[in-house]
Amino acid sequence: MGRTPSLRLTIAQVNPTVGDIDGNVDRIISVWTKYDADTDLIVFPELTVTGYMPEDLLLNNGFIAHIETAIATLVQTSVMMKSAILIGAPARDRTELFNAAYLIEAGKILSITHKVELPNYGVFDEKRYFTSGTRPEPVDFRDHTLGIMICEDMWFPNVADYLSAKSADLFIVLNGSPYEPHKQSIRIQHARARVMQAGIPLLYTNQVGGQDDLVYDGASFALNADGDIILQCEEFIEEFQTFSFANGRAVIHPQHPETESLYQAAMLGLRDYMRKTGQSKIIIGMSGGIDSALSAAIAADAIGADNVSCVMMPSAFTSKESIDDAVDCATKIGTKFDTIAIIGMVDQFMTDLPDISGLAHENLQARLRGVILMTLSNQHGAMVLTTGNKSEMACGYATLYGDMCGGYNVLKDLYKTQVYNLAHWRNGAKPVDALGSDGEIISRSIITKAPTAELRPNQKDQDSLPPYDELDSILMGLIEEDLSPEQMAARGHNPEMVAKVSRLLKLSEYKRRQSAPGAKLSSRAFTRERRYPIVNGYVS
Repeated sequence: MGRTPSLRLTIAQVNPTVGDIDGNVDRIISVWTKYDADTDLIVFPELTVTGYMPEDLLLNNGFIAHIETAIATLVQTSVMMKSAILIGAPARDRTELFNAAYLIEAGKILSITHKVELPNYGVFDEKRYFTSGTRPEPVDFRDHTLGIMICEDMWFPNVADYLSAKSADLFIVLNGSPYEPHKQSIRIQHARARVMQAGIPLLYTNQVGGQDDLVYDGASFALNADGDIILQCEEFIEEFQTFSFANGRAVIHPQHPETESLYQAAMLGLRDYMRKTGQSKIIIGMSGGIDSALSAAIAADAIGADNVSCVMMPSAFTSKESIDDAVDCATKIGTKFDTIAIIGMVDQFMTDLPDISGLAHENLQARLRGVILMTLSNQHGAMVLTTGNKSEMACGYATLYGDMCGGYNVLKDLYKTQVYNLAHWRNGAKPVDALGSDGEIISRSIITKAPTAELRPNQKDQDSLPPYDELDSILMGLIEEDLSPEQMAARGHNPEMVAKVSRLLKLSEYKRRQSAPGAKLSSRAFTRERRYPIVNGYVS
């Protein structure tokens, strides 16, 4: 085991915007200026200059040239600074592009470290853009030898073993690691394995924030040479911590329980989607049910209740209880509330199209509501937040161009049982950095009543779907674990029910392809990591 590093180090857990190179560089310089006097090295996350992940922007030569200009600006800025920065950005070398870390100090680029292990699974597609680097050499910096790694490099022993053999006395890892449940424990497990193999400490910096369908939870940390956590940043917010391994234990924020983390991730994903796309107002179709109630609560927490409008659109089948629950929920959350009845509109359609009946009549109501919401969206410059949960989206229990209308779906990767859990949790707690109301905001009657779309008399969700606890258990096996119907039946589920759910899952692919974006909150969402064909003749 080597000596304990005496460097003053600053973790910069920032929230960059993908593609906003100038804005990201301004943020880097602002942080650098603020912490310069009290630190030796400020460590930023992976690809901070561009945000992670720029996707096909990286194929644009003008974009790469802009990155190179940004790096030159940071080098020029470093002349005025006492400290150095370690910053993530793409690096072009003739015809190849690398995912890289730049160490910049006193008007010079001291080193450019290339990422070796390029992830190409799940949400990651780095081999489409980057060339894998050779094993990086350690970097001498202020009487220390830094072993610099980028994200996936830490998940395998190869790079760390090489750096350790070359006398590195400190591992520094830059990351763009997105949230999913239990991910932090896995990160720490891999980091601890590298530390215990080498006997040297490790600093792990992760970005925070929402980007399209991904949420980055931050939770940056540091491990001493014994593998003990001596610093743990907060999850889901920007944070900056200056410390030295020589001083031992620093600030340690505990990890949140899973339900709280899910809520925080959903809230941050929506907030950043709104902020980074330049939007400030949300419209929600309020039904008096649990999904729209939770969506409204998260929206108010994300952007403030004054910026959220809820619209109740009762039909001939809407119960008084649903209307009362919708009014009560909007009042408790503090949003604007309007009622626009669709009864007359439905009647007019039935006059013009007298043969409409059954499912077509049900979907007509949903589509009229979608038309109203999108019209209000156009009129008031507000984004429609659609409210379908993962259980419904998995089974196609949603209407195209109806309740699926919207610019974002905050519940897209939450099963119905999780929706209930989050509603219970939010009634008894308030998330960090939330802008919404305290106390109970979703009434007990909304949580306890049987779910219904109210598109026909006495309709209940369970008329078409299994009970949600059973349905979600089947779906988790089919989706998250990719099990076959036979394997699910072997776990004790009713074979006929499993076959029905599996068939619905397959048939609904075309709907999901047309659905609004929403944050990945599970190990396998209906986005990048589950890519099934729409035209699919395979029968399990």
